[in-house]
Amino acid sequence: MSQQVILVLYFFVIGACIGSFLNVVIHRLPKGESLLRPGSRCPACKTPIKWYHNIPIISYIFLRGRCASCGDKFSVRYPLVELTAGLLVAACYVKFGFTVAGLLYMVFASSLVAIAFIDIDHMIIPDVITLPGIVIGLLAAAFVLPVGLKFSFLGFLVGGGLFLLLAMIVPGGMGGGDIKLMGMVGAFLGLKAVLITIFAGSLVGSIVGVIGIIAFGKGRKTKIPFGPYLVLGALMALFYERELIDFYLRTFVY
Repeated sequence: MSQQVILVLYFFVIGACIGSFLNVVIHRLPKGESLLRPGSRCPACKTPIKWYHNIPIISYIFLRGRCASCGDKFSVRYPLVELTAGLLVAACYVKFGFTVAGLLYMVFASSLVAIAFIDIDHMIIPDVITLPGIVIGLLAAAFVLPVGLKFSFLGFLVGGGLFLLLAMIVPGGMGGGDIKLMGMVGAFLGLKAVLITIFAGSLVGSIVGVIGIIAFGKGRKTKIPFGPYLVLGALMALFYERELIDFYLRTFVY
């Protein structure tokens, strides 16, 4: 096994461990609970989970998705979040290397995972993630990230500004959390990536919405969280910005 493959696996394991913590964030942050105390415990019987029953992904498979104490079934979301975070962190290493920028993108991608699942559960995007994310993104762009401060600031203004304008034009059509999320995406990724995020997120959201109406009879006025689609668009922009721009130019311009 080559050294590069070993390093990719190493970052996948780190990402899966981050995903285990993200599960805590997703469950507790919207409730205003401490992220550190008490330790992980079964939601049903409240028995503390032993460390060897809390190994990301592996413990879920070994225990067949059930609590070792009471046998209550755990949600498949736990290993899904761990797997997603593991893949994203490993992908950041492959794309950006073991650099300061790469580490920042790992943090950014992990934050997006938490945002997506919190929005799915509670229809909110916590300010405690996005507001510090905006500040960190702008500072990182000024000194580390390749996007540079100019395009980072433009991305912040356009991303947050467009959604703020939409919220003013269509009251209730866009939440404040989405506005700040796009400001954070713009700060980290810049102007071009913000436009990709909006286009890709809107496209996927529209497709899923139409499928929901046709297959499940959901009305057009049914509220759905838009954050997960924006997160997907932001991740597409993070990893494939150049490729997506080239595809658009070849398809619609040249």
